[in-house]
Amino acid sequence: MQIDVKGRNVQVSEQLRERLRRRLDKVSKQVSELARLEVEVYEERNPSIADCQVAEATLYLKGATLRARDASPDMDHSLKLVVDELARQVKRHRDKRRHRRDGHAAAAEAGAAEAGAAE
Repeated sequence: MQIDVKGRNVQVSEQLRERLRRRLDKVSKQVSELARLEVEVYEERNPSIADCQVAEATLYLKGATLRARDASPDMDHSLKLVVDELARQVKRHRDKRRHRRDGHAAAAEAGAAEAGAAE
């Protein structure tokens, strides 16, 4: 999985990139090598917003695009929340695809059994 990390009004350090890569290990095992993940981190400059550290992630898969956005007072916590949300979405997407595939296989077997019984 290709990971691109961008910072808007925030300097993206190597430590932040490494922490993000470690957190994304679970997600990267579940998606294709061709998947692309774009993570954007930024800071809200409005003093009335308490959750000023924002992380957004967009995962481009074959046939689907998954997005997650979260904010908190700490950037590490925002990244953790985004990765958890993305992991949940990837799991749900994989389960839906698996369910569809199993449903098509069961229908094909039933159709073949009916065709064999009709002869």
